[in-house]
Order: sequence, then C-alpha cells, then structure tokens
Amino acid sequence: MIDAEGGTAGEPRAPRRRRPARVAALLAAVLAVLLVAAVAVTALAFPSVAATTCPGCYGLERLRPGLYAEPGLSPERRRQVIEVAERAGRRVSDFYGGRESSPDVLVCLSDDCYRRIGGGGERGVAVLNRAVMLSPRGADPVIASHELSHVELHARLGDGEVPQWFDEGLAVLVSEDPRYLGPAGDRCRAEPRPVLPATLKDWLRAASADPGVYAEAACRVSRWAGAGRGPRAVRDLVERLSAGESFAEVTGITAPAPPSRP
Repeated sequence: MIDAEGGTAGEPRAPRRRRPARVAALLAAVLAVLLVAAVAVTALAFPSVAATTCPGCYGLERLRPGLYAEPGLSPERRRQVIEVAERAGRRVSDFYGGRESSPDVLVCLSDDCYRRIGGGGERGVAVLNRAVMLSPRGADPVIASHELSHVELHARLGDGEVPQWFDEGLAVLVSEDPRYLGPAGDRCRAEPRPVLPATLKDWLRAASADPGVYAEAACRVSRWAGAGRGPRAVRDLVERLSAGESFAEVTGITAPAPPSRP
C-alpha cells in the first residue's frame, strides 16, 4: 500500500533532501547580487563602457542601427548626425576597400550629454575598439572617421600590433585631417621627431603636451605609405601583421634608441 507521499504505509519515511536545492538557490542569489554590483561599479567607474554597451540606458536615442544621439534633436540636426556617420564610414571603407568593423557610434551635441556618457575634453574617442563616442566638437566626418579608423585597424589586426604613433598617424591619413596633413605632394606639416611615442600611455602624455605630435605621426605614416602603394600598402601591412609578422620586419621602420643620459 502506497501513501500519498510515496512511502509504504507502516514504514518510516525517508528524509527529504532539500539541502542541494537550497544551496543552489543561495548561490544563484549571491551571483545575482555580484552581477548587479559589477554592473553598478562599471557604470560608476567606467561610464563610457557602460554607455556604449547600453546607449539607451544613458538617454540616447537610436537614429538607425548602430547610431545613437541625444534625444530632442530637430529633424535637421538628426539628418546632420546621420550624414556625419555615413560620410565617415565611407572614408574608412574607401581607404580599406571595405569594412570589417561595425562599431556603434554615440553622438552628443551638448556638453552635458557627453559628460553623462563618460566623455572628457577630447573631440572623440574609440571605446575598447568596438564603439565610438563623439563630442559636440567632434561631430564631423573628420573626427568620426579618425575614430572609426582606430576600430577598423584593430578589427583587421587581430593579434597583430602596431606602435601607437602609427595607429594615430594612420587615423589622420584615413580621415584626411587638414590640421595635420597638407593637401598634396609631401603632405607633412611637421617633421617627425626621431622617437615617436610607441605606447598608448606615452602617446597620451606626448599629445597632451603637444598636439603637434599628430602631424609628426601623420608625416611618417604618409611618407611610408607614399613610398609604397598608398592604401594598398597599409592593407598589405595589416594582413602580414595579422598573420604574425612584426611591424619592424614588414615596414623596415625601427625606432632609434633614445639618447643616453650623461
């Protein structure tokens, strides 16, 4: 005879095993709390990362897939933002013969919006090589294509590496930035120093002290590319670097050792 609990009548019931279920529920609750805490810490410490992950969470409006702007823009301003993104995308695509990256682009036309999403004093910035943020001073095709160039280069490089000065100089070349490149011939506006900053940390320090370092990097890259086949030389370089060759092997460019101190 079976009772309602599944035991045999007259026999002691086996103890119920609820501990594993309780432990699993507790672990799930702890993980949920840790996840919420991690999201909160990221939003506070790295708002730009959080904003590019969830633009809508920061009040940005989706204008089209992959393009976000602050809300309340007039139809004319919305069209301008879309045109900026389209022209910048074409510059990158024309240079590389297509695009392998598709970063989200976040555009702010007010300082309050840009501060809210974690921006600083820069015109624009590439975030984790997967998104681009543009400030009110950077919502134009030149700055947009400069930042998109960074994302496209790293998407194509994979595990390959280039010195930071090359990354920045190439972005100037792709964007056709007239501040740092002349219109034709030897396009250099400044002769490059013997040793250009090779790491991001050194680059940021140098650029903060002298923005003219962009012109120096652009000069070196444009001369190297001009001696080859222009954009085709860059594409060949990226392919070989992504296959495991080193920058110095492919380009023949080696940074001179800094002068020794007395």
